[in-house]
Amino acid sequence: QVQLVESGGGSVQAGGSLRLSCVRSGDISSKYCMAWFRQPPGKEREGVAVLYTGDGSAHYVDSVKGRFTIFQDNAKNTLYLTMDSLKPEDTAMYYCAAYNYNRYMNCYIGGPFSNWGQGTQVIVSS
Repeated sequence: QVQLVESGGGSVQAGGSLRLSCVRSGDISSKYCMAWFRQPPGKEREGVAVLYTGDGSAHYVDSVKGRFTIFQDNAKNTLYLTMDSLKPEDTAMYYCAAYNYNRYMNCYIGGPFSNWGQGTQVIVSS
């Protein structure tokens, strides 16, 4: 089990940038599949980017490709999401999530994410 704490949300104008952080504590020795999800107001939660901590490989949904970057700092046990060229439709509560890679031997957006942070709000104004 891991505990996840997000930070870095805020309000920004369209075209601006933000960087979200997710600090992982607890089991920091195992390999994890980690991801950023978001839930816009009145809509369902969706995954936007996923990363395997073992090698840093990442995948993105089409709507954020070329604008968002997911990466990790192993020394700080921290996952990041850099968001550039933000659009009003990126407005959402953003969540960090994780599951133990060794248990399932896979890492993908639709995976069995069982550990979740409390979320951080991102608001993009036009």
